[in-house]
Amino acid sequence: MQAYYFENDVDNDSDTETFVAVKAEIDNWRWAGVPFYLRTGKRMARKRSEIIITFKQVPHMLFTKGEVNRLVIRLQPDEGLQLNLMAKTPGLDRHGIRLREIPLDLGLANAFSEYRRRIAYERLLLDLIEGDPTLFVRRDEVEEAWRWIDGVADAWKDAGMAPKPYAAGSWGPSGAFALIERSERAWMD
Repeated sequence: MQAYYFENDVDNDSDTETFVAVKAEIDNWRWAGVPFYLRTGKRMARKRSEIIITFKQVPHMLFTKGEVNRLVIRLQPDEGLQLNLMAKTPGLDRHGIRLREIPLDLGLANAFSEYRRRIAYERLLLDLIEGDPTLFVRRDEVEEAWRWIDGVADAWKDAGMAPKPYAAGSWGPSGAFALIERSERAWMD
């Protein structure tokens, strides 16, 4: 599939950023040394928003397979929680211990099947009409987010960096994969 700017009726001189992959860290005692990898873009392979927490491996592996446990928090389109654990496959172990990833899954669509699911902005629009600011971001939060984003954009500009093209329907440009692979990690596609 071709990049978006090669499609008909698209301004292919545009240098608007439609994708970003970032490794970020929080500079405080609690999160020191914990990397946060963020990736977002338009027209990617799948539309989803989720947070994946990969737990550190223990210093001594009981079994030879070095898989890790993960907590997946699905925000959309299918809200829910999933805890992926490595478990020993039941049996007599005559051919060695076999491990398998077992998902413990709480899909909110199933858990609350008796309720009608709301479309993307239905709840926010209703809250707006009723004057309930609970789910809205405060002004100071928005300003701080833009201050951070503007700093990143300014650094890219100062370094002479330009957006890299990527094919519509892909997971982004190759640089996004290089970013995370340098830390011996991988995106969870």
